[in-house]
Amino acid sequence: MGFLIYFLIVMLVPLWAQFRVKGTFVKYSRVQNSSYRTGAEVARDVLNANGLFNVGVEEGRGFLSDHYDPRTKTVRLSPENYRGHSIASTAIAAHECGHAIQDAQRYAFLRFRHALVPVANIGSNFSWILVLIGIFSQMSGLLLVGIVFMAAAVLFQVITLPVEFNASNRAMDQVVSLGLIRNEEERNARKVLNAAALTYVAAAAVAVLELLRLVLIFTGMNRSNE
Repeated sequence: MGFLIYFLIVMLVPLWAQFRVKGTFVKYSRVQNSSYRTGAEVARDVLNANGLFNVGVEEGRGFLSDHYDPRTKTVRLSPENYRGHSIASTAIAAHECGHAIQDAQRYAFLRFRHALVPVANIGSNFSWILVLIGIFSQMSGLLLVGIVFMAAAVLFQVITLPVEFNASNRAMDQVVSLGLIRNEEERNARKVLNAAALTYVAAAAVAVLELLRLVLIFTGMNRSNE
């Protein structure tokens, strides 16, 4: 029964977060911003205001595929946000510019996250192979190696949280100070960003729970071998 509850939590929490962000985005993508600026124009305004003339703004592909690429110094916005004049497009465009500002200012948590990328990728791709082999073969040493690799991937997700929240705070400061949204629109813009942050919180929480479960399995395996 306990395992079933755990399984439901691991499965349903991320799904709920995704449902929440999509629902919030759809709602506020229908609310036009007062400046009637597109997401692309908002991004350009924010970047220029911070002296980031070298950072490009491009239209990407896919629903909510918005991101900042530190390698090419480019803010890529999904079509609905690149072309849209909504509160949602304004908030998300400014958020991605928040990452560009972090990059330019060498924000510590962002630099740390970038440094973790190679190890986190290895952990995400190979940790479960080692974990499963270790569990089924009762090789605690191999399981421990898998846990260490997984811990690196979990750390990456945990470090992502302050990076995302900081980018959202920077975004709100920018759109308000530049007059891209009015005071009464700020609350709705924050709802969009908070809903998006839930996906990161949910992913990190599930990852930490899964890591703790494997640590308990490792501990139990060692006790049974004594």
